[in-house]
Amino acid sequence: MTHNGQANKSRSYRVVVFNLMLIVAVAAIWEIIAFLVHSSFFPSFSNVVKAFATIATVGDIEGYNLLNHSVTSILRVLSGFILAFVVGFPLGLIMGLKPLIYGASKSVIEPIRFIPPIAWIPLAFILLAGYSRYTFILWLGAFFPILINTMVAVKRTSPVLIDVAKTFGAKKIALTFKVVVPSALPEAVAGMRIGLGVGWMCIVAAEMIGGETIGLGRLILNSAELLRIDWIIVGMITIGLIGLVMNEIFLQTEKRLFRWRPEVKL
Repeated sequence: MTHNGQANKSRSYRVVVFNLMLIVAVAAIWEIIAFLVHSSFFPSFSNVVKAFATIATVGDIEGYNLLNHSVTSILRVLSGFILAFVVGFPLGLIMGLKPLIYGASKSVIEPIRFIPPIAWIPLAFILLAGYSRYTFILWLGAFFPILINTMVAVKRTSPVLIDVAKTFGAKKIALTFKVVVPSALPEAVAGMRIGLGVGWMCIVAAEMIGGETIGLGRLILNSAELLRIDWIIVGMITIGLIGLVMNEIFLQTEKRLFRWRPEVKL
């Protein structure tokens, strides 16, 4: 193993240790505060762990366990998120390469971009049915971060790279796919990470309003109606953990796809 490989492995080990220490410290402080407050509306960390085990094995009052809620919410998020990328990335490339298209359409795009996706929920639930309503809301939440980041990234493509490619006889198509797209992808991925976070906010709100009985947002709302604070926290922590895993997947993918970037450290 090279010196850099050993250094990276040692750094990764320290990061894991520090994170574990922080989690233990937060859990201890939480337990102490709960003991001092001694209120049913402020459950201790140990009680939340017990509630986590109960929902994961037995389920909630509707009979759905934590895996059922999590998988349903993840599928809803991914359906809208994937659609947002499929539409947002190519459109961002086109608008970045052809600013006139953006200029001619921004009177429609920009007002819609500033409307919170949550504001669309009532309309989506009236006009759409089933998964399509969640897909639409999630698409709205993730679409604009991907679109804007991609469009800006295209405009930031180094003129030096473009000039070098032209010097070697690159045509427009080759220039687009071999220079512009690789240059724009890193910022597009950053937009995807932002969009994913917005998407989770949207799905929780949509599931709370929707009539379905399953989903992490519905679990949190049902728990609130029962005054089960520990169950509410279980739902919140589960969303956070899923978000952490998804974010790490993006980070690791970025490190492997964009090894040529000096900013990426393996």
